[in-house]
Amino acid sequence: MNLRVQAYPWHLIEVDQILILLTMKAPVFLILFLGISGVQALHAQKTALLIIDMQEFYFPGGKLQLDNPEEAVMNAGLLLEHFRLFEWPVYHISHQAEEGSAIHYFVQPKEGEPLLTKDRVNAFSGTDLESMLRKDSVDRLVICGMQTHLCVEAAVRAAADLGFECWLASDACATRSLQFGEHIIPARQVHFSTLSTLQGTYAEVSNSQDIIRLLIPARE
Repeated sequence: MNLRVQAYPWHLIEVDQILILLTMKAPVFLILFLGISGVQALHAQKTALLIIDMQEFYFPGGKLQLDNPEEAVMNAGLLLEHFRLFEWPVYHISHQAEEGSAIHYFVQPKEGEPLLTKDRVNAFSGTDLESMLRKDSVDRLVICGMQTHLCVEAAVRAAADLGFECWLASDACATRSLQFGEHIIPARQVHFSTLSTLQGTYAEVSNSQDIIRLLIPARE
């Protein structure tokens, strides 16, 4: 798990304790200082949540039902509530469709949260998503959605190429089984092979709970 950062409780240290730290051996104090600086830099970045195509046609009864979409949308809902709690920016993406295009009620946009509609796989292509993120001074994206191997992967790759830091919520995405010739690739393998491809090169991949724990703001 690459995302975990241990915060040193600098805000709880009194002046006399700082003086004690200064009398410590330089390498030890330097390590503490670098750790504090890293945490401050982490929380100085502006993070937005990007929810991609969590629409009714991917759920039971829909035109293109995915494998276990309910768990994915529940975890996306947890991320959404966390971002709303701290009033952090949230962006919703939906794909044009004639039927089943409504966003699942667990993650429906509320007033003030942008909703962009796309007609391509890549959410940045043919939309104002990049310009809106730049205007909002966003430099880190937490990404979730459907399908893992298509619109989610495309968004992660595009965002990383545009210079955004990407965190991908592995348990807040879902996909389906694929067929290539006579070969059937189970949904689970499609999902995890996509995550493996993106991990480290295009994104940091972790589950929703770990991402939420990492994003809890430092105490003022």
